[in-house]
Amino acid sequence: LLANIAQIRAVIDISPEDKFLNALPMFHSFGLTGGTLLPLLSGASVFLYPSPLHYRVIPELAYDRNCTVLLGTGTFLANYARFAHPYDFYRLRHVIAGAEKLSDAVRATWFEKFGVRIMEGYGATETAPVIAVNTPMAYRSGSVGQLLPGLQAQLVSVPGIENGGLLHVKGPNLMSGYYRFNQPGVLEPPASELGEGWYSTGDIVEIDADGFLHIRGRVKRFAKIAGEMISLEVVEKIAQTATSAATPTPMHAATTRTDPQRGEAIVLYTTDATLTREALLAAAREAGAPEIAVPREIRVIDALPLLGTGKIDHVTLKTWAEGS
Repeated sequence: LLANIAQIRAVIDISPEDKFLNALPMFHSFGLTGGTLLPLLSGASVFLYPSPLHYRVIPELAYDRNCTVLLGTGTFLANYARFAHPYDFYRLRHVIAGAEKLSDAVRATWFEKFGVRIMEGYGATETAPVIAVNTPMAYRSGSVGQLLPGLQAQLVSVPGIENGGLLHVKGPNLMSGYYRFNQPGVLEPPASELGEGWYSTGDIVEIDADGFLHIRGRVKRFAKIAGEMISLEVVEKIAQTATSAATPTPMHAATTRTDPQRGEAIVLYTTDATLTREALLAAAREAGAPEIAVPREIRVIDALPLLGTGKIDHVTLKTWAEGS
């Protein structure tokens, strides 16, 4: 934890003059390291709020308490933007997003409405959690930034996936190990196919020529349809592009169900009641995505299920898809 905080402070300026607004739960690594320990160990103030779901209250608190740093998931930041007055966030110096992919729509809304550039980062609980983050001095839209100093990374190729590879990392912020339920009290140090001291993130990542990481999806979030690997995050991006402009902050999540003919079938859950397969096909063609990535099944729901951390609950969505 201390190593990760030192790594973050090496690339993002945090001063005793800053005041953090942290509504993220402290049982989650992002809320603990980024929202609690980082300000405390930097001499900054931190205002803790018990729930990130109070979308009208949090922007008012940011204004009332003169907060300069705000942390959140893409989902939470989208909802704060819906209810905030442009002046609520005028003092913010840093807005850092993590825990889930930040959509282009949320990034654009914050820039146009508040003049704030969201710095998207990426991490895992096992790495305390930050692995990479965009910074004011090293920023690339659509990426999750460059690796933090002191971290090593290697990409391992995955059959069926052409661009990118499975990200393995090693560094001072890596956990001591796992305690397994079948071996109580025995610490299992981190190890991957690259050897001891390496951690396999489970994410398919591309690293560009300037060292910026681009997340292409989780290994588990790929569908194998008629032998072809399809990223469910690409499916969600197609849906975001196809969404009607009249629909405020629509949410989409793709999952799979078993299909006897094709192996798996993609099911898209959406809050946009106007979304059609024709619109998805047009958006896919525009993006250069294969037609096989367009879901045949669209299910409209009032709201996507969320975990306490603000991430979309993909396990529940998978259960719904398989159960109907």
